[in-house]
Amino acid sequence: MNIRSLTRGDGVVIGAAVLLFIASFLSSAGSPDCSGPLAKYCEAQDYGSINAWDSVSVLMSVYLAGVIGAAIIVVSRALPQPRKVAGLDLGQFGVAFTVFAAWAAFWTLIDANSAGAGLIIGLIAALILAGGAIATPLLPPLKVALIGAPKPQAAAPYGAGPNPGYGYPGAQQQASQGYGYPGGQQQPQAGQPHGQQVPVDGTAGGPAGATPAAGAPADFAPFWFAVPVARPLYGEDGAPAPIAELAPGTWYLAVEQRGQALIAQTQDGRRGVLQDTTGIQRG
Repeated sequence: MNIRSLTRGDGVVIGAAVLLFIASFLSSAGSPDCSGPLAKYCEAQDYGSINAWDSVSVLMSVYLAGVIGAAIIVVSRALPQPRKVAGLDLGQFGVAFTVFAAWAAFWTLIDANSAGAGLIIGLIAALILAGGAIATPLLPPLKVALIGAPKPQAAAPYGAGPNPGYGYPGAQQQASQGYGYPGGQQQPQAGQPHGQQVPVDGTAGGPAGATPAAGAPADFAPFWFAVPVARPLYGEDGAPAPIAELAPGTWYLAVEQRGQALIAQTQDGRRGVLQDTTGIQRG
């Protein structure tokens, strides 16, 4: 799950769900008029202690339905690729839950003889929850990322400063590391004077002289890069569904170029095609 894919609209949904859950513990019934001959019966009943948890129908149809719907929406947005149930996106089921909760809260409040704070705040929270769930895909201000992408760490010159470790350009690489790490030193061959570099040409075998893949520029060299916003990574087989999502603030290795697209490798070893390369930062 990638929490950086959550938007401001998702933040509204989360906040409204928390408020709705708190409202379930507040009083659902207000204090009735205890004047007149029925006053002794009113005094015997503590109306302030009645909340949604004393009524299963109200609890399930209003409060928990809204909270469950919000959870489904947030989980569906955070997944690397959308999940479908019965041909519908998982998020659409969450939106339906929130609309149902708002509808049930409205009629529960209308039917109540004396509504307490729990029902009133519950209705307000349910309306905000449903509104946020519906409006998030439609309004650009709600589509803005909830958590801003951190600025990628600047690449240090080779050999300078402490070793930042795997996944960051500029890190010192040992001679034992293989192809795919720019700047890695090569072991001298037998019979070669000490300090002399191994010549690199297109006919030499091994990693240094590997022939570029078909369709890749002859002068292409692997490099590290970071994306400005979350972008999908598609499989090399051309499948329409993405296999991963590249997140801002993380360095990825470009191992091949195909036209305007890049073949990128994630830190867990998966490879795929990054079709949108606009605005990427090279390490």
